Amino acid sequence: MDHDIPDDLDQHLLRTLQLDGRAPFSRIARDRSVSERTVARRYQRLRALGLRVIGQPVSSRLGLTRWLLRLHCTPDAAGAIAEALARRPDTSWVTVASGGTELYCALNARTAEERNALLLEKLPRTPRVLSVSAHCMMRIFVGATSTWHATRFEPQGTAATVDSGAAAAPLSLDATDRVLFTELARDGRAPLPELAAAANRSPSSVQRHLDRLRREGALNLSVDFDPQLLGYHMATRIWLNVTPAHLRIVGEALATHSQIAFAAAITGTSNLVASGIFRDPADLYDYIDQRIGRLPGIQGIETAPTLREVKRLAPAMT
Repeated sequence: MDHDIPDDLDQHLLRTLQLDGRAPFSRIARDRSVSERTVARRYQRLRALGLRVIGQPVSSRLGLTRWLLRLHCTPDAAGAIAEALARRPDTSWVTVASGGTELYCALNARTAEERNALLLEKLPRTPRVLSVSAHCMMRIFVGATSTWHATRFEPQGTAATVDSGAAAAPLSLDATDRVLFTELARDGRAPLPELAAAANRSPSSVQRHLDRLRREGALNLSVDFDPQLLGYHMATRIWLNVTPAHLRIVGEALATHSQIAFAAAITGTSNLVASGIFRDPADLYDYIDQRIGRLPGIQGIETAPTLREVKRLAPAMT
């Protein structure tokens, strides 16, 4: 077996982890009629290839509002501005697209003051930033943690926690919850004894906290793995202008497409944004022609291939 190409067992492991990032190896082994040791060995091999399972807070359950920033800048400044945005604790991913003159950034803001400090003060004063548009994520249909990179590897799609943006009271976190978010951001599969030691609590107490966070929809476990190792070489942002009567229909349809890792209704001229992973330009064309083209109410589409990922899978502030 080529050690750089995941085989059927590897891909089954990836799919299972996308459904449950803390799924026990024993269960995966039973599903495939292999030994638990074999599954553990494959998991370590995938980790060596870059696999990460990350615990991330769901923004709306913590009282945070997610914004998508779209910046146009001069080509010579894109790299430095992207790196500066990536260093901010309130950004969860930063990418460079469109010939190196356009940046995309996800921002988590708890208050209007936090949002405005960046949008109205910092960015307008940044040299060589030509324009900035900010789009509030009103409803996220798939990809609750806004990682554009958690590609789903099966045609039927997989279950995902959806950060719907519904008006629910923010979940109250205690010191143990905050420790768990910190530890799971490093390794979403950290063993229970390790989490218990970090939180200075008993394993049973930590398990209750984990169960509550997941039951309340506040914790999402994301899988990050380089899509190119699975034959997907083209990540693309897709901006759609959809008639209001069809916005929910189109958003929910995109959430079922295996090519789409993220889709959200947003404010602005384009009212729906998605992120897709495709094998090549021909695959992207076929997707637009055969899948998007058949959806109702689409009045306009814009695509922007990703050139470089500067920051990804960073947890929202808790």
